[in-house]
Amino acid sequence: MRKSKPKKRIILPDPRFNETVVTKFVNNMMERGKKNHAYEIFYDAIDMVTEKIKEDGLEVWKKALANVTPNVEVRSRRIGGATFQIPSEIRPSRKQSIGMKNMILFARKRHEKSMANKLASEIMAAYKEEGSAFKKKEDTHRMAEANKAFSHFRF
Repeated sequence: MRKSKPKKRIILPDPRFNETVVTKFVNNMMERGKKNHAYEIFYDAIDMVTEKIKEDGLEVWKKALANVTPNVEVRSRRIGGATFQIPSEIRPSRKQSIGMKNMILFARKRHEKSMANKLASEIMAAYKEEGSAFKKKEDTHRMAEANKAFSHFRF
């Protein structure tokens, strides 16, 4: 490779919980550079979760994020004119970002009033191991399990 790898950016912790994972989540959720608005939505969602479940909202969110984070994925590889779906492990940083993006994507697709309500509902569903984001993880794992026979083609 001619080019060097890009430097890892330092992500500062969020103001309320002092967690870098929350900042990464908010950065993924942010639209048009409106970070303060994204923080408001996230904090409102966490407060709603705390009210409804009567537990620490941040811990519920962390558990929900862990529940929607996949461990394996399938990658397409062309071998001898045929394309195989090859299951492979995911590195931790990619795992986390896939989980976050799935949770945000399926929260946006929900039919509720505000984004805070949608996100709170998706967090609670993921915490209980149900909902669309959890189903997506299960489908990914099922696909990897079905194509286990091709794992010797791993690259």
